[in-house]
Amino acid sequence: MDKYSNFQLMREFENEGVDYRVGWRIGSSGIAILCIHGGDIEPGTSQVADGIAGSDHTLYVLEGLKKSGNRTLHITSTLFDEPVALHIVCRSEIIISIHGCAELEEVVYLGGLDQELKKRIHDNLRDAGFRVLENENSSFGGVDRRNICNRCGRGMGVQMEISRGLRSQLFQDLTPAGREHPTEAFHRFVHAVRDALEPFKKPLEEWAESIGSGAWS
Repeated sequence: MDKYSNFQLMREFENEGVDYRVGWRIGSSGIAILCIHGGDIEPGTSQVADGIAGSDHTLYVLEGLKKSGNRTLHITSTLFDEPVALHIVCRSEIIISIHGCAELEEVVYLGGLDQELKKRIHDNLRDAGFRVLENENSSFGGVDRRNICNRCGRGMGVQMEISRGLRSQLFQDLTPAGREHPTEAFHRFVHAVRDALEPFKKPLEEWAESIGSGAWS
């Protein structure tokens, strides 16, 4: 069970900039890539989200910065309510939420309510040599409408749970230093997902001014 049931509670007991940080950059495609368990909460997910977002899609990241015990910063997807994240998802047409699960098998689980996009991602990742599973009845189903991946303008998005086994193949290793060195598999993975997003790009009015800046790199 998570220690914190919402962001406000976490903020009361954790220090921003020391224990965690929130960052974002705004794209113009109408697509947002979320990583609500980044940094050392679910190692490697920040970098995957950043790679998929590129320069055209919006990126949002909440990262754990603690030397240990970052799991305490995990807020489940149906309860995640950090204000900037909610602003971003409400203004976006398409959401992909990137997560990491503990399985050592090299696999990515696809969930969420956006069946069309989910199929494109599934097919692209499979063709790129990755094992992809879908199970709407599992804990990775992402079918609850309160899940942050489904709170966009269309009311449906995609949740990607990347196993630890697969994430370890995307980088030199999953230490902070190792995550600075993505492998060929990382680039293949990111390219497959970005290619799946191409038909869904829909330029929106510039709205960065309304949300401010929170550069993440």
